[in-house]
Amino acid sequence: MNETKTSTTRITRRFDELRRAGELGLVAYITAGDPTLDASEQIALALAEAGADVIELGVPFSDPVADGPVIQRASERALRGGTTLRGVLELVKRLRTKTQVPLLLFSYYNPVLQFGLHEFADAAAQAGADGALITDITPEEAGEYRDAMRARGLDTVFLAAPTSTATRLKMIAEASTGFLYVISRTGVTGTKEALAEELPALLRRVRAATSLPIAVGFGISLPEHVSLLGGLADAAVVGSALVVEIEKASSPEAAAAAVAAKARALKEAARRGISRRESAS
Repeated sequence: MNETKTSTTRITRRFDELRRAGELGLVAYITAGDPTLDASEQIALALAEAGADVIELGVPFSDPVADGPVIQRASERALRGGTTLRGVLELVKRLRTKTQVPLLLFSYYNPVLQFGLHEFADAAAQAGADGALITDITPEEAGEYRDAMRARGLDTVFLAAPTSTATRLKMIAEASTGFLYVISRTGVTGTKEALAEELPALLRRVRAATSLPIAVGFGISLPEHVSLLGGLADAAVVGSALVVEIEKASSPEAAAAAVAAKARALKEAARRGISRRESAS
């Protein structure tokens, strides 16, 4: 049904604005509840003020197999502090009263199933979230999840990997709304000094499969990375480089300041860097 295609979500509108401006977007990830939910609220608002175009709120999970050590430790800290999916949804509700930045829930499927799929979709929509990225659900398994989310106007973002075939990329693109998240390299999350050499070829393959905006994550940590991505993708996803600033900070205020400074440098690189393609042709 057309009304469930989420063509007017905050995420879609923001990527439309970025496209018109010829500007690379910045998708900023933090683990919700690290070190506390109140601190995460402060940090997320600082990110929005610093120019983040989309904020991913990671739902802490006890077995985060796709995440590197930095985000694993963040999940552990958040879980020790008592953060739950319900608490993350309450955080979304509080943030939505203070900012209109797009908010994407980033979770493994187990917490969503424990919460209840339709209950999760209802609660996410009521809180003011814009969608979710469930890292370990495949398009083949996602029919009920996609229906539940889209019936409530929420985006469903899926991951594409360097190992994805052309057929699989098409399937991932069909399952995605808002944008498509491309993993820049195999392995887990974490900072790297250089982008993968095969990334341009991977992004050309993804472009052939979808007209959705493409965001690139895993290993994106430096302004130089962001500058280079401007000619290849629609957004850079930065996570571990921000989470490590939170880990090092002596207080929530210091964490918010450090993360905002990093985000401003990355966003400035996005504005200065190689501009997005002149046309889609």
